[in-house]
Amino acid sequence: MRYIIDLFCGSGGLSYGFENSDYRVVAAVDSWKEALLTYKNNFKNTSTYNLDIKHFNNGHLDKIIRKFKKIDGVIGGPPCQGFSTVGTRKANDKRNHLYLEFYKTVKKAKPNFFIIENVSGFLSLSDGIFLNDILERFGDTGLGYKISSKLINSSLYGIPQTRKRVFVIGIKNRLFNFPNENDNIISSSEAISDLDFNLKNKKNNGKCNYNKRAVSKYQKRMRLGSDNIFNHDLTSHEPKTIEVISKIKDGGTIHDLSRKYWDIRKYNKTFQRMNSRLPSLTIDTGHRNYFHYKANRVPTVRECARLQSFPDKFVFLGSKTSQYRQVGNAVPPLLSKMIAKNL
Repeated sequence: MRYIIDLFCGSGGLSYGFENSDYRVVAAVDSWKEALLTYKNNFKNTSTYNLDIKHFNNGHLDKIIRKFKKIDGVIGGPPCQGFSTVGTRKANDKRNHLYLEFYKTVKKAKPNFFIIENVSGFLSLSDGIFLNDILERFGDTGLGYKISSKLINSSLYGIPQTRKRVFVIGIKNRLFNFPNENDNIISSSEAISDLDFNLKNKKNNGKCNYNKRAVSKYQKRMRLGSDNIFNHDLTSHEPKTIEVISKIKDGGTIHDLSRKYWDIRKYNKTFQRMNSRLPSLTIDTGHRNYFHYKANRVPTVRECARLQSFPDKFVFLGSKTSQYRQVGNAVPPLLSKMIAKNL
């Protein structure tokens, strides 16, 4: 068995791929309490630490290393708000330096490999200063890892979502070969058309039965091991909001509306519908910038989770707002699994 530590673990998208590829996550660390409740609910055998990573490194890491003898990998996605292309992109944003704590974990644990995942802005912020720093600290003149990096679009790896993220992967003795892109493009409808469009269930964490038959390989894969659907609580919109949404066609944008609506939200990607024939838009942490391709509403947490490739048996806990954020912050589990297999 190969042992993993997941830092900034969130709800566990990155962990899930490794846990299903003959790795065991022995420690998951995050300062976000609700995300860790979800994590613990889905990873019964992993020790979770609701701590700032500094306190984990100073108070728990040595004990974990002594207990398991050899840590095979350290994985994680340091908070990315400062790198985001829609954020402030300040080089001195303190959130951009949490990877230094990640570095301290790797330096002490001496794993065979490490993985850092972040948003696309990570590559270009301040002329690549952070990526260059990682190359220096972790590379040949630092900790001695051979480092590979790539901007990955999840839709080219069988995930029904256009999501671009950077992966930086270091291995002790060789460069990492990223999985090959493929033309198995999965559309929004192939991912979620079997989930009831109009069922309203605000009890038991959006729990309901499967009322439709799975009609695609992806849907059948997402249903494995699950007898019910959770987190499928539909948002109730005001009649005026529903009327506006109804004016936007499948795959349409704000330009389907008259100009009087254009200034309602000062963001050029609001009022978009998913395209039923294409992968979804990027699932973000807010969920209110895009609509279901057919129903006149925003997607449910479960629909967002499906588009992120979380299986239906993976249940999210916490407030509804928190659940959306947990899904939007995660690494798609199927992408994580492909990377784990290549390692």
